[in-house]
Amino acid sequence: MTHLLRRASLAAALGALIWSSSCICEDLLLVNGKIFTGNSAKPYAEAVAVRDDKILAVGSRRDVQSSVSSSARVVDLEGKLLLPGLIDSHAHVIDGGIDLILADAKGALKDLDALEAFVAEAKRSGRGLRGDVLRIEGISLGFWSQIAALNERFNAGAYAHQPLFLGGLDGHTGWANLALRERAGLNKAYVDSLPEDRRGHFGLNPDGTPNGFASEEGLHQLTDKIPKPDARTVLEGARAGLRYFLSLGITSWLDPAVSERFFSAYKGLSDRGELTAHVAALPVVEPDSAGSWEAALALRAKYGGVPHLSIPGIKVFADGVAEYPSQTAAMTTPYSNTGKTGDLLFKPENFAKLCINADRAGLLVHVHAIGDRAVHEALNGFEAARKANGDSGIPHTITHLQFVREDDIERFKQLGVLASFQLFWAQGGVETIDLVKPYVAADIYPWQYPARSMLDAGAIIAGASDWDVTTPNVFEGIYEAETRRGTEGVLDASQDVPREAMLYAYTINAAKAMRLEKEIGSIEPGKAADLILVDRDVLIVAPEELRDTRVLWTMVAGKKVYPISEKKAPDDRRR
Repeated sequence: MTHLLRRASLAAALGALIWSSSCICEDLLLVNGKIFTGNSAKPYAEAVAVRDDKILAVGSRRDVQSSVSSSARVVDLEGKLLLPGLIDSHAHVIDGGIDLILADAKGALKDLDALEAFVAEAKRSGRGLRGDVLRIEGISLGFWSQIAALNERFNAGAYAHQPLFLGGLDGHTGWANLALRERAGLNKAYVDSLPEDRRGHFGLNPDGTPNGFASEEGLHQLTDKIPKPDARTVLEGARAGLRYFLSLGITSWLDPAVSERFFSAYKGLSDRGELTAHVAALPVVEPDSAGSWEAALALRAKYGGVPHLSIPGIKVFADGVAEYPSQTAAMTTPYSNTGKTGDLLFKPENFAKLCINADRAGLLVHVHAIGDRAVHEALNGFEAARKANGDSGIPHTITHLQFVREDDIERFKQLGVLASFQLFWAQGGVETIDLVKPYVAADIYPWQYPARSMLDAGAIIAGASDWDVTTPNVFEGIYEAETRRGTEGVLDASQDVPREAMLYAYTINAAKAMRLEKEIGSIEPGKAADLILVDRDVLIVAPEELRDTRVLWTMVAGKKVYPISEKKAPDDRRR
């Protein structure tokens, strides 16, 4: 931690020497560094000029210098690498920000003793309390194979009457102790009353009593009994998430699954002049729900005019997650241990109608799809829209893409569908091997996060993190995209993605996923002056050095937004 503080202080000092945090009122000339523009026609440059909030010129030092006034302030980049502001095409920034200020384990707990200590501290400090319920997020999925031990530790003693909820790192799973189960009415009689397909969302003991584990819609039975963060906490979370992203050089993001409370928080930041980032926010629509589409349109109408906030489309969930014991990702071939194929969360014909209507209305559709069947049905819906409306050019997007049929890969380019990958996940670890390989069909398992195949087929890959599920640190994401290396080995090295391709994925391609590629995503004249300076040349350093890349300063619309003071910068919460 000491070395992180030292680096943060150094970065703050460097930023203070370059310019103040007030708006730039004169031409700015940035020189003497390597510049990656994110513009594939002219990917590298010697100098950049900024006037007010826009890029004025890019190119050779001589040409750029001739475009600015003689009084232009010269910024010496000291040989460092200048990049466009980074963009995350799928991140839950307010959710993650709330977790930063409350109790989130961030997947860092390795055993039950560490978990018990974390829970006890969250209770003692009050960080984990929501009302009288103790809620801990960011629990590693490996704990779900230790349900009996969880019940033994957290149903007696200090937890006999203390409702406790542990939220899984994936956001789709969780566990509740007996005190919370009783409050939620989760008992054998309740589970027995459910249709068989809904019973599968609860973990059961051999006698049919709930063991506390729940997934997908089963989580609502538990979380509905937990007080939600109040408006002040949500606003503080939005502010914390924003500052954290700016410290990582992320100047824009697409936030999927935004509720009205979160729209209100973004508006609150904007009203206070604090939304110093470009945010595309998407409400969720359920294709099988008659009123869901109208509700999303109402939110869009209500919050459509908020500065720095756009609402370019809608979000749809096609399925759940693939890891044992959830196994709610929709697969073509059944999971070997259950004989079930997971949950496709819409009727294909209803999803196709939604795609046609959204496309016709000028709205993009952004789909969560993990299993190969979910990806296939999402592509079918987009194909229906293209057939009905012609090529609108709207960049409909599928995100996550853990399993993709080989014969579906070429359809992405054919249909103009973007692939929003979280390639930090594409590493050989427990989540991709131990909790998946024994249960997924042998012919689809190798097609796990097939990013290189997608790239070679001409698809547009956009970079994403799904924070707060895993780290939003772009350079750690690029490291995994290149090496696919984890604690259990390498996950199919043939699917690695070159670094330069990943820089495009986290800049101009992610801007396309937000429908803002004309305003942000590359260093080009007329675009927003969103720039970051990093401490090493990420295009040539060794992979292990790449992971340690630090952002020295971040600029949005010509204004320095990080560092803003000598205060401690957030660490990167590596995990």
